[in-house]
Amino acid sequence: MGNENKVQLLEKVYFENRPACRLDKEKDKNSGLPHRDFFHIINMIHDLFDLNLSQIRDLHIAKRVEDIGFYAGFVGAAFMFGRALTSAFWGIVADRWGRKPVMIIGITSMIIFNTLFGLSVNYWMAIATRFLLGALNGIFGPIKAYASEVCRPEHQSIALSLVSTAWGIGLIIGPAVGGLLAQPAEKFPGVVSEDSFLGRFPYFLPCFCISFVAVGVLIVCYWLPETLHNHPESKTTDGTSESVEASPHPSDVRDKDVEIEGGVQPSKENLLTSWPLMSSIIVYSVFSLHDMAYTEIFSLWAESDRKFGGLSFSSEDVGMVLAISGVGLIVFQLFLYPPAERLLGPINLSRIAAAIAIPLLASYPFMTKLSGLALSVVVNSASLLKNALSMIIITGTFILQNNAVPQHQRGAANGISMTGMSICKAIAPAAAGVIFSWAQKRQDSTFLPGDQMVFFILILIEFIGLIMTFKPFLATNV
Repeated sequence: MGNENKVQLLEKVYFENRPACRLDKEKDKNSGLPHRDFFHIINMIHDLFDLNLSQIRDLHIAKRVEDIGFYAGFVGAAFMFGRALTSAFWGIVADRWGRKPVMIIGITSMIIFNTLFGLSVNYWMAIATRFLLGALNGIFGPIKAYASEVCRPEHQSIALSLVSTAWGIGLIIGPAVGGLLAQPAEKFPGVVSEDSFLGRFPYFLPCFCISFVAVGVLIVCYWLPETLHNHPESKTTDGTSESVEASPHPSDVRDKDVEIEGGVQPSKENLLTSWPLMSSIIVYSVFSLHDMAYTEIFSLWAESDRKFGGLSFSSEDVGMVLAISGVGLIVFQLFLYPPAERLLGPINLSRIAAAIAIPLLASYPFMTKLSGLALSVVVNSASLLKNALSMIIITGTFILQNNAVPQHQRGAANGISMTGMSICKAIAPAAAGVIFSWAQKRQDSTFLPGDQMVFFILILIEFIGLIMTFKPFLATNV
């Protein structure tokens, strides 16, 4: 008798006073969307990620305007380097003690180190606080596992799209908040004086606002249901043991259980040898490298002077563009992505998104020929479309990763995924800053002058990611 038949013969048993069992009973009885838990997912992920050009300038580390992008990149890299070192550890902790404790620790670290980041008085303090925030904030891996476990399988695409949307909005709204609230003494001289606390720490206010929201999220965590079945095996009516783990996805039972004396027990397969998992992680990491580089470059490019191939936007202008993109992402991911994913599947949809992104990126350097309302409309439309395409791809890889492993390995699998992504995203800001700074100095080159070279490199990375979504490289369980 095969493993699937053995699992089907087992009688499902719920333990009393076990949060994960209560959650599974609710899912069995209610086929609707778990709106409360989806609300928790959205609130769980947010971050003030980017430094803008003004902050690097005020830290007095860059000697020339062209070098600002170089130094800004390393601050972003410090966050991701810290995350890369500890993501696998936090994933293992989430599989052993639950998703909820790791989330609480991560939000607490965000409150502390995000606030300290706003109080940075020099470049090295900014580097250190971002590194520690990355190392101690292991929330993103467990929240992906949580999203796939908190709802029925038919709602998985919505849950995981919320994760990627919330993360994308954090990367968009964070810099937007920074652009709008930073340097209040300069923007609101009648309200904030240069000698006041906010005048002496001009970047504290946006960081404090993000940390204040995080305090509210930490309080909400009290009502967060635990999804991990971390309790002994039960006994069925015929005396065999049963794992009471919910199995909303085929991967939870298909070829993941092994027969032992007395029943069925989850296998201890080495995740590093699971090609469906590892191939999806590699694809995810490549697109993450691209997205992080794009996020870094967009702000630098938009704020740089037109004589260097930029748009001469102010930080407020960039913040408004990113805020509009964030609002558009919420609408897209909630109402358009789920039906599109059901129609085409996560892989085909990701391929289409990557293919559309290539000509879109090629158009960016030519936006400098526009001005006024036309420039505003084109830049906002391009930013919204580009971020929506990125979220389609990232959400698709989330679905592949979480369907490649059973629940008891999902935290570790997402931890490995976060490690790979963080390494790429640690490289991306620094590399993007270096490439951007280099491009600023080659405005008269005959081959891809100035920022055309920057966007060509982004296109090349996107194309590599697109090729990797096809067989034989990408193997899937869906």
